[in-house]
Amino acid sequence: MSFVTDPHYFTVIAVVLGLCVGSFLNVVIHRLPRMLERQWRAECAEIAGTPPPAQERYDLILPRSSCPACGHPISARENIPVVSYLMLRGRCAACQARISPRYPIVEALAGVLSGYVAWRFGFSAAALGALFFCWAMVALAFIDLDTFYLPDSITLLLLWTGLLFNVFGVYTDLRSAVIGAAAGYLVLWSVFWAYKLATGKEGMGYGDFKLLAAIGAWLGWKALPLVILLSSFVGALVGITLIVLARHERQAPIPFGPYLALAGVIALFHGAAINARYLELF
Repeated sequence: MSFVTDPHYFTVIAVVLGLCVGSFLNVVIHRLPRMLERQWRAECAEIAGTPPPAQERYDLILPRSSCPACGHPISARENIPVVSYLMLRGRCAACQARISPRYPIVEALAGVLSGYVAWRFGFSAAALGALFFCWAMVALAFIDLDTFYLPDSITLLLLWTGLLFNVFGVYTDLRSAVIGAAAGYLVLWSVFWAYKLATGKEGMGYGDFKLLAAIGAWLGWKALPLVILLSSFVGALVGITLIVLARHERQAPIPFGPYLALAGVIALFHGAAINARYLELF
């Protein structure tokens, strides 16, 4: 058994890797919606026949990360996942502005999920895919919380990679994956149109359809009832709690993506066991 494939070492490596990826996910969560908005403005200008707005390069690489309050460039020492936040006591080293606790939360979440993936699947293709799946779910959940966007650049990539993994039957057979992708999209598409015809309002976005389709592509159609039930239950519970506590207006929208992402991760790890237990009981 090699150093990397030893289950204990592999778990430690996965945690460290997850923490580093979590730091990058913070960049994705913050910048990707802004990149899309800049792209949309440029496309609108092109359609209108006007010169596109002058813009400096802005992507996942440049400009260098800096404090949003004072512009202080973030050094390598200030960018160690979780550790730097604790060392700086949650404040900018230059201006002492408060740093959002979301940054270490995302890093820690990615690290914990990565470690659990390594422990659950071992050194395997299933672990490789599960790492990507979990990281994508973290990014999508927090982007949706911030902006109500579920970017195609992540959801569609997730859908196609899920189908590719299941060409080799990593999580389910290809037939189940294809049916899961189609059914995942069509179920929420049907709910969307039923609600719109009944009320004249849009109850969710197309990104939710694509995210459930991607989960179906990874886990197969049998996982969809569990994912829909869990996400709907948790979403309704959170929404009712916020309304009762008067922190959320009754008519204000609530992002559904985070609950789909949470349910998808649960189904990835324990979906088969939960379904089997359900069938035993009923």
